[in-house]
Amino acid sequence: MELAPGPLLKTIDSPADLKKLSQDQLHQLCDELRQYIIDVVSVHGGHFAASLGVVELSVALHYVYNTPYDQLVWDVGHQAYGHKILTGRRDTFHTNRKYHGISGFPKRSESEYDTFGVGHSSTSISAALGMAMAAKYKKEDRKSVAIIGDGAMTAGLAFEGMNHAGVTDADMLIILNDNCMSIDPNVGALKEYLTDITTSQTYNRFKDDIWKALGKLPVGKTFSREMASKLEHSIKGFVNKSSNLFEALKLRYFGPIDGHNITKLVDTIQDLKNIPGPKLLHIVTVKGKGYSLAEKDQTKWHAPGLFDKITGEIYKKKFDLPQPPKYQDVFGHTMIELAEQNDKIFGITPAMPSGSSLKYMMDKMPDRAFDVGICEQHAVTLSAGMATQGMKVFCNIYSSFMQRAYDQVLHDVAIQHLPVIFCLDRAGLVGEDGPTHHGAYDIAYMRCIPGMVIAAPMNEAELRNMMYTAQLESTDTPFTIRYPRGEGVMPVWRTPMEALEIGKGRKLKDGNDIAILSLGHPGNFAAAAIRDLKIDGINPAHYDMRFAKPLDEAMLHEVFAKYQKVITVEDGTVTGGFGSAVAEFMAVHGYTAALKMLGIPDRYVEHGTLKDLHKECGYDTNGIAAAVREMMREKVEVRLPA
Repeated sequence: MELAPGPLLKTIDSPADLKKLSQDQLHQLCDELRQYIIDVVSVHGGHFAASLGVVELSVALHYVYNTPYDQLVWDVGHQAYGHKILTGRRDTFHTNRKYHGISGFPKRSESEYDTFGVGHSSTSISAALGMAMAAKYKKEDRKSVAIIGDGAMTAGLAFEGMNHAGVTDADMLIILNDNCMSIDPNVGALKEYLTDITTSQTYNRFKDDIWKALGKLPVGKTFSREMASKLEHSIKGFVNKSSNLFEALKLRYFGPIDGHNITKLVDTIQDLKNIPGPKLLHIVTVKGKGYSLAEKDQTKWHAPGLFDKITGEIYKKKFDLPQPPKYQDVFGHTMIELAEQNDKIFGITPAMPSGSSLKYMMDKMPDRAFDVGICEQHAVTLSAGMATQGMKVFCNIYSSFMQRAYDQVLHDVAIQHLPVIFCLDRAGLVGEDGPTHHGAYDIAYMRCIPGMVIAAPMNEAELRNMMYTAQLESTDTPFTIRYPRGEGVMPVWRTPMEALEIGKGRKLKDGNDIAILSLGHPGNFAAAAIRDLKIDGINPAHYDMRFAKPLDEAMLHEVFAKYQKVITVEDGTVTGGFGSAVAEFMAVHGYTAALKMLGIPDRYVEHGTLKDLHKECGYDTNGIAAAVREMMREKVEVRLPA
């Protein structure tokens, strides 16, 4: 299927081409750009609704500013598809998020127009401020613009950036893209505050009137710019007390304006470009704009996969037999079961109720499950506070996002020996979102925390057992359960839950000559590899260790007493991870077996399907089998510990 851009869009190979258009032509260009995004994403997949909502803004910014000399910083990056298409990547856009294709997020190594790499939210203001301060120091007339959504604005980092920007004279513009959404609907007081501004007809009418009036007044000795500014501020405060929040941070506030009116956007941004100092433009947009189904159900259409753009049918794989559920769905349904049995159980997630499946509990038990917005640090410390009162809190955060709350895990939870249960979704390689989202590091960064328990289920039943174990009254230490993105292996998964002995693994299979120690879901790859190795007459033992901390030392002594060739397999970095823990055990106890560690290598793994990435990293079924064959060919000097 040929996906051809419209007649105007096909002439745009860079922002320089865009600037050749008249303002009247920008309307047609926006229509063509929106349609091209719909065409390509429907066939090739990717994030969808966010970029549709900022088509006009993307065009206006590159039309007005001298990019890439002027710096645009797109927060998160879900919204940057239009930006990519306008900056020389139109013809490669179909490779978006594909193995060896362009990234789904702005990436500095990919284009000079991608000024800052973004995959996690709320970094744009601080980054753009840094660029603006550097430009001022170098005496460069370079503009810096941060484009941040209202969902990303809830994070503390965004307020830290604004707090600093307001006391500088940096020439930067913050554009607040307000669509009342992150991935799920926004929550919290900030959402209500923005809604108050955007729906106050009195404020907006007075604001427009006062600007018109000020434009007719003479500016001179009797009426200074400072007097005009004070008059404007006093009227804002009189009409709408909420409108002073950004100005209290000493940011000049403009808006709200319609983010889909390209003419108004171009004129406004052009005016603001000539106003020095830190300022904020508030625009109101519709996530999914131009595709009616996405406008009506913005969460569903955030990243819908492949779909029929005419009928709106989202294509799903069809199977003849029942299929395993996603790990996150097992988590979500098991939370309800546990909460019905234990009235001390609570669930908390930072802005990912649908992605983590905590939404099931939020719908059924709204007083015991909470979305706190994009606030990972707050989520962890809130959980700690509840734990001091005897609550058993399941704090569900994506593995890569937990990196933002590491100090809170250590200082607010672990040091105080609080039994918060961290459920780290998307642990390990995550696929098309790439290196900003791979959950590569949680075993390493959690393993060094004294008292932390780290568990990883090989299947759905094990996840349920680990969740059950973590909420028992006898468990008085922080407990991490990590599990991957995507499907498990058990179509029939609602198994009875039972308590596990913390730090106790299980031997799945005895063997000869070589042992495989697996942690978590990759144990299924190891089991498949063992079946394949039968053809070669190789019979490895297989141990599902279950826990990266504490290790099952009795089991490890058994392994190293019998086998001189050992392979560890994990869906995490091999630097400081589970394999490293086994190597440390060997060193402490004087074992000298040959050890090969399989997992995510010590480099940044790019994006692609999970199948492609597991193969690249060498711990898919074929990779494990190949590692076993290689070790079996090697001669090992046998030395037992003294």
